[in-house]
Amino acid sequence: MRANTSDYRQLFLDDVPMMDARAPVEFAKGAFPCAVNLPLMDDSERQKVGTCYKQHGQQAAIELGHRLVSGETKAQRLAAWAAFAQANPQGYLYCFRGGLRSQTVQHWLKSEAGIDYPLVTGGYKAMRSFLIETTEQALAQCDFILVGGMTGTGKTEVIAQLGNALDLEGHANHRGSSFGKRATSQPGQIDFENALAIDILKKRAAGLEQFVLEDEGRIIGKCSLPLPLYQGMQRFPLVWLEDSLSGRVERILKDYVVDLSAEFIALLGPEEGFRTFAERLQQSLANIVKRLGGERYQRLAAIMDQALQEQAGQGDLGLHRAWIEALLVEYYDPMYAYQRENKSGRIEFVGEQAAVVEFLRERAQG
Repeated sequence: MRANTSDYRQLFLDDVPMMDARAPVEFAKGAFPCAVNLPLMDDSERQKVGTCYKQHGQQAAIELGHRLVSGETKAQRLAAWAAFAQANPQGYLYCFRGGLRSQTVQHWLKSEAGIDYPLVTGGYKAMRSFLIETTEQALAQCDFILVGGMTGTGKTEVIAQLGNALDLEGHANHRGSSFGKRATSQPGQIDFENALAIDILKKRAAGLEQFVLEDEGRIIGKCSLPLPLYQGMQRFPLVWLEDSLSGRVERILKDYVVDLSAEFIALLGPEEGFRTFAERLQQSLANIVKRLGGERYQRLAAIMDQALQEQAGQGDLGLHRAWIEALLVEYYDPMYAYQRENKSGRIEFVGEQAAVVEFLRERAQG
């Protein structure tokens, strides 16, 4: 039998498949990319056992657990665990602390299915702590630089061209602005943090000690940056990405109109997809009504509504450029100009995309 493991680093570096024996409600709050939820107890059973433990102690709770997970219920779960173990002979199982639940699953697999299957010592809690420490150690030991710039300059495109970049928006499944929500949902907060930490772990294992990040606010959609990372971003050096207004308008048109409508249509079909996309775009504008002011919001909303009608009717995208340009010039640009002024002392380089990418590549080589 393979031994139980506490080598969390290797588990994540090797994308080792893991069986999560916690209840579904625990798994939904946070898990790991290579984990599959095959619980010992469902949410209701776990709640009953927890109540019993508080009222009558551990032995009574264990006995209740065995009564609840017995007969056909036990047989079905055992079959699922055995199937996972056979499909993933290099894998491991875990529960919250590597305690009673994972040990019970391990014992039943051995005694009733003849399968020796190792567990992760310390369980979910130890692995989660390891990933939090991974991010904090990188912040203490590595060099970081931010890519800033006006809305639409293509900061994400710069990130995509660099092997030492951490794609915060990619991990958050969100484009970062008020209009940044995608057709598919964002990960939970803990899943976002875990995926980011594993990305850092793998890049450091490959020898990288300098990282490029897009300059972000504390929150990307509903995902909050880990506080130590956000605090560090208030002092990291920057490069400032520039592009023409027309170039920025075209990029936003592609990202937030062409590509986003295609995402919704691929997900929901032509009619429902376009209708949902249009509602999302209108809601994104409505979300910043207080910051825009009533008159400006009404003017831009009217242009957007007409643009959506033309897009739906003739596939013409031209009118979208009008509200995009007005939003940039009147709303986003003044905010970013103020930010640039505040951060001017940290800016190492200013240029358009190709020059910025070249600068960052040369910088990484030392």
